[in-house]
Formats: sequence, structure tokens, C-alpha cells
Amino acid sequence: MKYNSGTYKQQYKYKSFYPSLVNKTFMWNDNKINVLLESARGALGELNAFSKLIPDIDFFIKMHITKEATDSNKIEGTQTEIEDALLPIEDVAPEKKDDWHEIQNYILSMDEAIKALKKLPISMRLICNTHKTLLTGVRGKNKLPGEVRKSQNWVGGSSIMDAKYIPPHPDDLPVLLSDLEKFINNPNLEMPELIKIAITHYQFETIHPFCDGNGRIGRLLITLQLIENGFLDKPTLYISNFFAKNKELYYSSLSSVRENGDMEHWIKFFLNGVLITSQSSIDKFKEIIRIKEDSEKKLLNIGARAKIGKELLSILYSNIIIDTNFVAKKLNLTYPRANRLINDFCELGILAELNKEKMRNKKYFFKDYVLLFID
Repeated sequence: MKYNSGTYKQQYKYKSFYPSLVNKTFMWNDNKINVLLESARGALGELNAFSKLIPDIDFFIKMHITKEATDSNKIEGTQTEIEDALLPIEDVAPEKKDDWHEIQNYILSMDEAIKALKKLPISMRLICNTHKTLLTGVRGKNKLPGEVRKSQNWVGGSSIMDAKYIPPHPDDLPVLLSDLEKFINNPNLEMPELIKIAITHYQFETIHPFCDGNGRIGRLLITLQLIENGFLDKPTLYISNFFAKNKELYYSSLSSVRENGDMEHWIKFFLNGVLITSQSSIDKFKEIIRIKEDSEKKLLNIGARAKIGKELLSILYSNIIIDTNFVAKKLNLTYPRANRLINDFCELGILAELNKEKMRNKKYFFKDYVLLFID
């Protein structure tokens, strides 16, 4: 299909882009979309089934959201790694604390949005509430958290005069956002929901309704739609890692819709991202099951301490960074016994010392589990 993506509107000294309204049924000619659509649906179904087999799935989801937050923020230029994001604030290096707070806000905004889905449909009300949480108290706190922008923004370039892309004028936002909200919630459109989600992401990023945080909110919205439409019971798929690894192609695919009307290319890119990300998450689930089995076998090597070792192993699935005081308190052990148990886990290769500057106490991390989320 050749998509009529919109028009440019003359403003004072510049032209803003006015995208076509999307609340309608879309058709396509490229049969590769049908193949990708079937594959992506199948992978999402398998992912959802695997999510029921994982120990402490809620913490796995927290890890996934933390990974999503770090990947999503990397697209925006933040460089905090997942290990830093999991530390308490007092152990984070001063130069990384702003990034740390932004990632914690992303995690909180995702959590709040998923809970809100039980009472609200995906709507501008829910999106604005999520945006407010995302930007409160961090570097975007002065950029109208929770409010649709009232000024012209732009993407790329040092000013609006050399911008790569100028989104719609603020006066056009009410009509465009109302249309997008209707599109998301229109049950009468005869089109697959995954195609709808792809078009929603394109349209949201094209409208760019906020002064800051549009990319993060737009990517978060994908996960919310997957849950709302029943593809996933829990938020186990996050696509930011795929977008981050293919950053230039991600941006060029979005731009190609606006500039060339090539919606089919964007849809194929998006569906491929869902497919690859689902398969990656399934592989992580399989690895967690393997890690659990291997770690339990290793514990047989510490003799009488294996029983208390199994208790610590169980705790690690929801607390992957620990110190001796934490273990002593959780397992009701003396400090020397807790320290001995941690040393056992280090010798077995289950735990490794976390080497970060300016930490108050030695900390250790569940090595193989953490490495699953570092790439």
C-alpha cells in the first residue's frame, strides 16, 4: 500500500508536519507482512506460556522492566547499565545518579500504567498520568510532566531552523490525539491488533505530543497494548532492546513513512522486532530454568550447608544483588555463617563480587542471572 502520510503546514518561518488521521482500517499488499504477523503471534503465544514456568516471575518482570528502562533510556542518550540501575541510590556513583533516577521513574511509570489498565482503557488520561510519573523529579521535570505540549518542538538539529523533523503544531494536537485514542480503542476496525499496535507507535512518535519523554512513553505504550489486547498475561516483552540495537534503522523506518508513505516497511520492521524480541525472551526463560537446575546441582558440593544454600538460592531469584548483612537477616544466620555461605556461592560460581566504586559494603550478584540481561 502507498500510504498518504500527511502534509506539511506553513507556520511562522517553518513547516510542521500534519499526519493523516489513522482511525480507519489499513490494508497492505506485501505478503511478507502476513508471514511475519503469523510468526510474531506464535512467538508471543509461546512466550506467554513460558512465563508460567519461571521461578518468581514477578521479579523476572522487574528485571525485564529494568532492562527495558536502561535500553529505552540509551536510545535517548543515557548510559547507565543494568547493574547500576539495580543498586540502592546510596551506592550509585554521583555522576550516574541522575540517570539512575530516570530509570527508576521508568520502572515506576510502567508498573503504575499496568495497574491502571485494570480500571482504564489506553487513553490520553492514562498516557498523561504515566508521563507525569516518568518525568517527575528528574531532568525533564520542567517540561510539563503529564501535560500535552503547548509549544512547538522538533527532532534533531540545534534549532527549529535545521531540525530533521518538526512535529505537528500545538493547535493541531487535540484533533490528532483524539483520533489516535479512537483508533486504539475502536473495536470495529477489521485489522490485526499487532498491525494496529505498529501503526499506533508510528503515529504517537509522529505526533510527539510531549515536550520531553515521547520516545520512552511511545515504547512503553507497545507493552501496554500487548497486555490490553491479550497477547500477554504479564509484561514479559519489551522491544526497546531491538530498537536500541537497530537505532538508525528504527528512526529511518519511522521517517520513511512520513517522507515516502512506506507504512509497509515500518510494519515489517516492527513485526520483526516483536518476533526477535519474543524469541530472545523465550531463550532467557529457558536459560533461567537451566541456571536453576545447574545451581541446585552445584549446591550438593557444600555438604551440610546445601539445605540453607537452597534457601539462599530461592532468595536470589528476587534479590539478585546482596550483601552479608542482608543474608544474615533473611536466613537468621550469624554474620560469620552468612559470610561463609556467600563465599561458598562465590566458589561455586553462583555469586560474584560486584566491583563498583564508593559502595559502603561488599556486594555480590547472582552472576549467570544478571548476565542474561547484559548484551
